[in-house]
Amino acid sequence: MSKLLVVFGATGQQGGSVINSVVNDPELSKIYRIRAITRDPSAANAQALLQKGVEVVKGDVDDHESLKQALQGAHTVFIVTVTVYDALLKPRELAQGKAIANTAVAAGAQYLIFSTLPNVTDITKGVYSNVPSFDVKAEIEEYIRTLPIKSAFFAPGTFMQNYITMMGPQPAGDGTYSIAAVVSPTAKFPLVEISEDAGKYIGAILAEPDKYEGKVFSAATRFYTYDEIAQALSKATGKTVKYHQLPVEVFKSFLPTGSGDTVVGMLQYIQDFGYYGPQGAELVEWSVQNARGKLSTFDEFLARQKYTLQ
Repeated sequence: MSKLLVVFGATGQQGGSVINSVVNDPELSKIYRIRAITRDPSAANAQALLQKGVEVVKGDVDDHESLKQALQGAHTVFIVTVTVYDALLKPRELAQGKAIANTAVAAGAQYLIFSTLPNVTDITKGVYSNVPSFDVKAEIEEYIRTLPIKSAFFAPGTFMQNYITMMGPQPAGDGTYSIAAVVSPTAKFPLVEISEDAGKYIGAILAEPDKYEGKVFSAATRFYTYDEIAQALSKATGKTVKYHQLPVEVFKSFLPTGSGDTVVGMLQYIQDFGYYGPQGAELVEWSVQNARGKLSTFDEFLARQKYTLQ
C-alpha cells in the first residue's frame, strides 16, 4: 500500500513543487499517493491537479472539522503556512501551524515536513525583533519538535520569482532599469527557484525520511549580492539593470501598507547577520549536496522564463 502524502498549499509554489516532484519521480510516485488541500477545489489550478491523478480535498486551516477530514488517513504531511502582513500576523499563523500539526498527530500521521524560517530574534539576541514573518515559522518548528511524531524542515531562501514580479526591475527614466532595497549592494541573499526546486529538497526527505529526521534544509542554490542579481537581470534582458540602495522611509513608501517595518527589519537582519545566521554558507552547501536533483542558478531560471524588459 502506498503512503498518503497530504500537501497543504497545494496550489501555491511550494506545495505545487512538492506535488510535481513526487508525481514525476518514478520511485516516489510508487511510495506515495497525494492528497492536495486547497480552499477552492473548483479553481483551475486545483482542477489541473486532478488531471495528474492527485486527490483534491477542500480544507480550511481555521476550521477544525475541515482539518480532521483533510488529514484522515495521512502518513506524511507537508505544511506551509501563509503570512498575512497585519496586526494578527504572528498569533494567526502560529495558531494555524499548531492546529495542522496537532490534527495530524491526532489523525495518526507518522511524519511532518514543515516550511520554516530562522528565528531572527534568537539569532540576533534581540537586535532585530521586528521580523515576525520569520520568527513565527521558527516558533511553529520548535513546537513541532515537541510533538510525538517524526519531522523534518524546509527553510526556503529568497524566491527567484520575486525578482521578476514584485521586486522586479523598474524603469529609471534614463533608459536603464532599477532594483532597489535599503541594504548594501554587497549584502548576500540565498536564492531558490521555489516552483521547480522546492520539491527537490522535500523529495530528498520523502525518499529517506529516517536519514533526514530533525534536519533542516536551508534551501538555496547559492548566495547572490544585489549587484550580482542586477548583472544577471541585465544579461538575461539585454537591458542595463542597476541596484540602488534607498533610504528607509523612501523604500517603505513603495511597500504594501502594514509590511514596511517587517520587510525593512528582515533586509537589515540579512545584511548584518546573514539569512540563515552565521553558519549560512555551510548550511546551504549541505542542503545543495543532499537535494534530490540538480538545482537552478538564477541565470538558468531567467533563461527558462524568457524574461524581458520593454
